[in-house]
Amino acid sequence: QEEGEEVAILETLQAFDDLIKAGKLRHIGVSNESAWGVMQWLHLAETNGLALIASIQNAYNMVNRTYDTALAEISLREEVSLLAYSPLAQGYLSGKYRNGARPAGARRTLFDRLQRYETPAAAAAIEACLALADARGLDAGQLAIRFVISKPFVTSCIIGATSMDQLKTDLAARELPFDDGLSAAIDALHLLHTNPCP
Repeated sequence: QEEGEEVAILETLQAFDDLIKAGKLRHIGVSNESAWGVMQWLHLAETNGLALIASIQNAYNMVNRTYDTALAEISLREEVSLLAYSPLAQGYLSGKYRNGARPAGARRTLFDRLQRYETPAAAAAIEACLALADARGLDAGQLAIRFVISKPFVTSCIIGATSMDQLKTDLAARELPFDDGLSAAIDALHLLHTNPCP
């Protein structure tokens, strides 16, 4: 542990605590943080009588489940919920890039730097998820979002809809039936393709 890291976290916590006491903030959270980092934030807040972090904003989806490894337990035991971003894996789990497609206006078409989901392992895992949605007659994007919001440590997820139709489709994911059988099928895919997109 470097002393500089601890000082930076403590100073940030003190500044946020002042803003909370002044009524300018209600809660604070961290983003793209590790399990060690989250525990540092919590430890320093507790030992110095400062406001605790309330959320973690990290990527979480059917092909990036690194959060499950240690952070999920921290979320549940320490009451620091996940505000998941990228539930559609930058659009790949919607199926819109299937078979190399590049729809006009899509993120992948506009920005040629999204390699996390473009490795051979990622492509195989994404295709397996899309095939599961197809086999069950489900909208792939809705399945991906429903999977994320089904987790007990997730309070919400951030979607990146670029049209009203896309927003309506994404919001309808809340109504998608999600039972133990579907959850088990997704977990089985995860065992075959363990975290191909960390």
